[in-house]
Amino acid sequence: CLTFQLACCCGTAACSLCCKCCPKIKQSTSTRFMYALYFILVTIICCVMMSTTVANEMKTHIPFYKQMCKGIQAGEMCEKLVGYSAVYKVCFGMACFFFLFFLFTIKINSSKSCRAYIHNGFWLIKLILLAAMCSGAFFIPDQDTFLNAWRYVGATGGFLFIAIQLILLVEFAHKWNKNWTAGANHKQMWNGLLALVTLILYSVAVAALVLMALFYTRSEGCMYNKVLIGVNGGLCLFVSLVAISPCVQNRQPHSGLLQSGVISCYVMYLTFSALSSKPPETILDENNQNITICVPEFSQGLHRDENLVTGLGTTILFGCILYSCLTSTTRASSEALRGIYATPETEVSSC
Repeated sequence: CLTFQLACCCGTAACSLCCKCCPKIKQSTSTRFMYALYFILVTIICCVMMSTTVANEMKTHIPFYKQMCKGIQAGEMCEKLVGYSAVYKVCFGMACFFFLFFLFTIKINSSKSCRAYIHNGFWLIKLILLAAMCSGAFFIPDQDTFLNAWRYVGATGGFLFIAIQLILLVEFAHKWNKNWTAGANHKQMWNGLLALVTLILYSVAVAALVLMALFYTRSEGCMYNKVLIGVNGGLCLFVSLVAISPCVQNRQPHSGLLQSGVISCYVMYLTFSALSSKPPETILDENNQNITICVPEFSQGLHRDENLVTGLGTTILFGCILYSCLTSTTRASSEALRGIYATPETEVSSC
């Protein structure tokens, strides 16, 4: 058993050989799961680095904290090991790791090729490589130039991530609507469930819109927040009308309010994220004192809204990652990125 465990970590043996209690899964699924596990591990480390509580606890409980920080050249109070700059460096190493294997696996046509064996195994060696890349980013010379350049890379990647995620959300809701509509041909219960889920999605979106208008705007000022909420709310209404328009219905008979409801909820989350990340505005009150506006009163000084956004974003991210790993990749998912929706007969699981 020890030999199999070593082979699983350092070689190409399947992880199901390590112990009898492991479930039997396809090699492609186990590979996706392991890469997702690496991603989640690094993401958790980044969350820890961003936590001011962890940084303060380190200063309090680690002996010779200042001397240690100076010894590893991390700044007087280890500011290079915590905060957004440390997260940028760790994410840069993780991005290099996944980009390296993206290039390594181009045009692999068989699971028996040499590159496929490396892709599906050697997990301990890959973990060491990932740790080395993330650690090596801290030794990049001219850190200020690197951080400034990486901000633009992160903004571009974030835009592409949101665009691709929106397209795949539409594809997911499209398949969801098509399956439940097909089930309605046998049981009318599916029509009721479809209407109920659609109503819940729109109720959540409308409630989020009203709450953001209530807490992030006021009669005077907050013009940016008002424009952002109004434009995004109007776009969600426009998308809903387009989804049920005769032109779209003729081209995509399975299109409906379910898809637009899913997108509306996601857009409301993005709007909430933008509002909570925006610096608060200050004005002079009747006593000529600066007061903070355009933020919820309960979150002033506590960052509760930012913590809520972080929690929601992390939950959505982990949910998408686990869903993509534990379900089979279909040709329809890749074709959806090009605006092509496959018929059920052409959807196949890829190895």
